[in-house]
Amino acid sequence: MRHFIEPNSFSLEEQRALLDLADRMEADPAPYAHLCDGRILATLFYEPSTRTRLSFESAMLRLGGKTLGFAGAQLSSASKGETVEDTARVVSNYADVIAMRHPKEGAPLRASLSARVPVTHAGDGGHAHPSQTMIDLMTIRQRKGRLDHLTIGFCGDLKFGRTVHSLTAALSQFEGNRFVFISPEDLRLPQYVKNESLEPTHQIYKETADLEAELPHLDVLYMTRIQQERFFNEEEYLRLKGCYQLDEALLQKAPQDMPVLHPLPRIDEIKRMWMTTRVPPTLIKCTMACISAWPSFWRCLISLIQLPAKRCWKHDINLFPES
Repeated sequence: MRHFIEPNSFSLEEQRALLDLADRMEADPAPYAHLCDGRILATLFYEPSTRTRLSFESAMLRLGGKTLGFAGAQLSSASKGETVEDTARVVSNYADVIAMRHPKEGAPLRASLSARVPVTHAGDGGHAHPSQTMIDLMTIRQRKGRLDHLTIGFCGDLKFGRTVHSLTAALSQFEGNRFVFISPEDLRLPQYVKNESLEPTHQIYKETADLEAELPHLDVLYMTRIQQERFFNEEEYLRLKGCYQLDEALLQKAPQDMPVLHPLPRIDEIKRMWMTTRVPPTLIKCTMACISAWPSFWRCLISLIQLPAKRCWKHDINLFPES
């Protein structure tokens, strides 16, 4: 049994195979509509979520499975003091796979050490969000045709931006990528991300506060919001809120084929007036929500039947053969 806990839980070969499979599912979903018949997904979301929770549930339903779970710690026995480990043990009796979102860093990992079914990491505090990374990789590859030799700009809250941390880790495994981290001094990329993801693979990266100057040189721009819930001091949040606002005039400085990605929710960092008029349009997670969890499910669901991954990808319509 394997869990999906780290951004690089997949090898490059496995990532490409998963993305290929997701592309086929998007193009022709009908053959996959009953792959998860009789399977149950538990969504254990201790933190507010709209897109991530619903996209996981939508994905399982579209694959023929069922879902159960909760959408807030106050709706679970965590409000009575139950540990993540105990919850994972108990829910393992009710479901075939678990997707967990938690405000505390490391909680999905702790759950995976106690669960008897595969656990998929759906975000933990300001640390990581590897399941989001899969749809980000899929979107970049669809729009740019590759995942290597790109200049990727990350803009906004890079300190607490878990999607930024995970996508940086994933893209650092591909050859020739260059990273531009655009943020205020107080919201710079954490040193541990540089130590763990960028430096071991000798990545070229730059830190700056000037979005306008970097736009002409980017292949991809990944915008993020300033996250109010991560600040302990409201004055600090108000000081930094709105420090980057991408509008049509500013975007004219970017290459015409540069996609803009945003994990949502969007506050004021992308102006609404041109979101549907730009060609190519701004890409946000809701445009792909119906499939955003599918790549994450495959590793977990394949592990349930304990078949070699390559065999399943070659014969991906028959993932649950009769024993």
